[in-house]
Amino acid sequence: MQKLVIHGGTRLSGEVFISGAKNAALPILCACLLTNETLRIENVPHLKDVGVMLNLLKTIGVNITVDKKLGTTLTASHLSELVAPYEMVKTMRAAILVLGPMLARTGEAKISLPGGCAIGLRPVDQHIKGLQAMGAEINIRHGYIYARAKQLNGVRIVMDMVTVTGTENLMMAATLAHGTTILENAAREPEVKDLANCLISMGAKIYGAGSDVITIEGVKALHSTIYNVMADRIEAGTFLVATAASGGKVHLKGVGTDTLDAVISKLTQTGAAIKSGKDWIDIEMKGILNSVNFRTAPYPAFPTDMQAQFMVLNSVAKGTAIITETIFENRFMHVQELKRMGAHIEVEGNTAVVHGVNSLDGANVMATDLRASASLVLAGIIAKGETIIDRIYHLDRGYEFIEDKLLQLGAKIKRIN
Repeated sequence: MQKLVIHGGTRLSGEVFISGAKNAALPILCACLLTNETLRIENVPHLKDVGVMLNLLKTIGVNITVDKKLGTTLTASHLSELVAPYEMVKTMRAAILVLGPMLARTGEAKISLPGGCAIGLRPVDQHIKGLQAMGAEINIRHGYIYARAKQLNGVRIVMDMVTVTGTENLMMAATLAHGTTILENAAREPEVKDLANCLISMGAKIYGAGSDVITIEGVKALHSTIYNVMADRIEAGTFLVATAASGGKVHLKGVGTDTLDAVISKLTQTGAAIKSGKDWIDIEMKGILNSVNFRTAPYPAFPTDMQAQFMVLNSVAKGTAIITETIFENRFMHVQELKRMGAHIEVEGNTAVVHGVNSLDGANVMATDLRASASLVLAGIIAKGETIIDRIYHLDRGYEFIEDKLLQLGAKIKRIN
C-alpha cells in the first residue's frame, strides 16, 4: 500500500495548473449514453474515479479512446450490457449517474447501489422518486436497482433535498423524455451547469441550469459534440488554502474565481491577498494568518468539500474558529488525525471549535476519505518534522498528480510503497 511522506515547514511558491473537475467530468462522461454518435470530452483529469467510470462505460459497451492531451472520445452506438455491476461501482458513488441516461436511451437499466467515501448516507432515493414520477418502473432487489420504462414522460419534480447527482441524473434522463420536465429545488453547483452546457451542445433544450429551477424540453435524439470540462474549483481551493496556511505565494493557471466566491471571501478574511483574471488566480499570504468561522451549505454557500482544508488553516491561525458542517454527518473524521499532530479541536455534534496553535507537529496519520486526505497533506506541509500519510488511495480519487504539483511549489513530498 502506498503512503505519502512529507517534510514540513515549506512556504509554497511558484505556479501550478489546475486540472479538469472530477465532479463535472464524471456526469459528462455518462452523457455519452444518451446518443449513438461520438462525444469528445477534453480536459478530463487522470484520476482513479475517472478510470473506474471509463471501465464501467466500457463494460456497458461504450467504445473509448484516451489520448495524451487529456482528451477522451466515447461512442455508445452499441450498448451490449445494460448493467453496472457491484464490482465496478462499490468504490464510487458517481456510478449511479449511468442510471438516468441508460434508462432514457434504452428503456432499461440494472445498477448496483453505489459505494464511495464513508462520510455519510447520501441516499439515492431522490433519483428513484424522480424517475418513477417520469413513468419508470423501479424495483430494488439484492442490492441492485432494476429500472424499466418504455417511454419517460416530462413531469414537474420537486426534490425533497438538494442533491447534485440526483439533479444530474434526472436532467440527463429528461433530455430524451416526451414533453417538458421541471426540476425544482435543483442543485445549483457549477458542475451541474457544466453538464447542462455539454448536453445543450449535444442538442438538448435545457433552461435555468445554475438556478434552483431547471426546465428540460425533451428531444427525440442527441448528437455528437466536442466539450471542454471546467476547472476543478475544489482542487483550486485546496491549493489556495495550502498557500495561505504555509505563508506562501502561488499563481494558479487554468481557473478563475467565478466558482469560488465563498472560498475567496473566507481566504480574504484570513489576511490573504488575492488577484485574479479569467483563467488565473494569484494568492499571497503576508503577515498574521487569522482564523475564520464558516458553515457548509449547498452552492453558492461554503462548500463541504473545502471544510477539512480550512480546518487545517484554522488550526494554525490566530484566534478561535467555529466550523458547522450541515451536509454530511460523518465529515469530521479527520479531526482525530489532526489532533495527533497537535491541533486543538473540540467537536460537539456537527460543530467543531478550532483553537489556533503556534504550529503542528509531524506524525503518522491515516486518511479516511478524499477531502480528509487533502487536509492531512496540507497539515504535513505546514507541520514541523516528518508526516507519513497512510491510505492515500482516497487522495488519488480526486487530485491529479498532487505530489508532483506540490513539488513544483517547493513542498518536500514523496510517494513510497
